[in-house]
Amino acid sequence: MRFFFLWKCLPLRRVCCMLSKLEYNSGGWKLMLSIKLTVTARRPRSWILGGRGEQGGGDGEVSARGPGRVTSHGVHRILLAANYSALFLGTLASSLLSRFYFVHGGSSRWVSTLVQSAGFPLLLPLIYFSPRPPRTAFTPRLVLLCVLIGLFLGVNNLFISWGVSYLPVSTSSLILSSQLAFNLLLSVVLVRQQLYFTNLNCVLLLTLSSILLALNHSHERPSGVTSSQYIIGVLTTLGAAVMFAVYLPIAQIVYRGVTAFRTVMEMQVAMEAVATGFAMVGMAATGGFKQMKREAAAEFDLGRARYWVIIGATIASWQLCFMGTAGMVFLTSSLNSGICSTALLVVNVVGGLVVFHDEFGVQKAASTVLCVWGFASYLFGEYRRKTKADEEEELMGAANPTSNAAGNYGEIV
Repeated sequence: MRFFFLWKCLPLRRVCCMLSKLEYNSGGWKLMLSIKLTVTARRPRSWILGGRGEQGGGDGEVSARGPGRVTSHGVHRILLAANYSALFLGTLASSLLSRFYFVHGGSSRWVSTLVQSAGFPLLLPLIYFSPRPPRTAFTPRLVLLCVLIGLFLGVNNLFISWGVSYLPVSTSSLILSSQLAFNLLLSVVLVRQQLYFTNLNCVLLLTLSSILLALNHSHERPSGVTSSQYIIGVLTTLGAAVMFAVYLPIAQIVYRGVTAFRTVMEMQVAMEAVATGFAMVGMAATGGFKQMKREAAAEFDLGRARYWVIIGATIASWQLCFMGTAGMVFLTSSLNSGICSTALLVVNVVGGLVVFHDEFGVQKAASTVLCVWGFASYLFGEYRRKTKADEEEELMGAANPTSNAAGNYGEIV
């Protein structure tokens, strides 16, 4: 009975049975079996969309890229590549399409705010077909945090809309890169992010890039935009950068209690639903729904059909951007996500030059060079640290080889 219990309850890999001895007593011959149980614990199950468990090797390895995340190397790389691709495509397309909306007759900043978060239903099929984690992490506290962060993102989206309506894509993108300085400071304070010279050098260069761009804007104002409107655009874009920098480390803190990537998507749905509700209240209060119909019917110079195509494409692109950002925070860190987002803003500068023929003077060229230099510095530092960490891991593995846990002896009469 004792053996049956152990067999059902322990993840056994091997059971060795051997005849110990035969004893004779007053009751007759008695067969004594010594059963040696060599117990090798199975590695914790690695959920295909992320998880958390005890540190171990192989499939149950705790990823160095994401503290506490348990995934196989292959799954982690797939998720990382998918989220970075979503971030790349979303960042470029959302910036260009948002500006395209205003250039061709769109004028509602509330519509521009709404489309930034209204794509959350696109995540529902992914959530439905994703493996369910062993236990849910959606506590009342987590729901409250999602609501508060959703309202915060709604205000941030409104600031972005104001900035995009007044500034060229290349200018707003480079100003948004200043979020990295605030992100580094908050990451150090809130999540105890380690500081390295390459990180500080990257932040310094990207901040100088934004300051250089902000020194003189008068020659690159879009037609029809006054000086005061341009200043409003700069200030609101800078405010959006600060708010985004606050969001990233807060998201990293919240994700510490999350055990699966599916839960991250569920949280994104909750946050963006709240942000969408915020935008819809603003539209209802300012007549935004009527204005949306009027824009589609008469004001958008490319026609009604293309108006709705642009709106739909903008919704999808913003969803890619935000989901990619959240995924990068979950899989890596808030600072890494911020640096990747900032580096991709250089692509927006090139996109603005190609699509909208933005001016590209000496200041903007120098700003772009500083931005690329800073990101290259960060990549070099991360490469050196990763190489050193891999070497140390190999040395530790050689010094501490995995051994089986030998176990219990039972007796059957």
